[in-house]
Amino acid sequence: MKRIKKIEEWHDLLEGSDTQPFLLFKSSMTSISSLAAKKELDGLRTELPIYIVITQISKKLSATIESDLGVPHEVPQLLIVKDKRGIWQATHYQIKEQILLDAIKEYV
Repeated sequence: MKRIKKIEEWHDLLEGSDTQPFLLFKSSMTSISSLAAKKELDGLRTELPIYIVITQISKKLSATIESDLGVPHEVPQLLIVKDKRGIWQATHYQIKEQILLDAIKEYV
């Protein structure tokens, strides 16, 4: 899992999502549900790259992601980004390994 800190990094990833879909995890450092979601992601076996945005530290980046994708901001939130769009999302305690594997299989 690689942390995104800059809007430019986000835009590069978004532009490349036509050829390389990825998972984007928006997390809070103080949320128990974020910790639970991260634990699920740590066990996830996928070839898709996983990126994390820590929302308290990167508020402008988080707002840019919300605007670019047109997906309302939630924390924690996991998105599959493909073809410059958020094609699937889960929030809070919906972020479970098997649910993610099923979504990857269906949407990617």
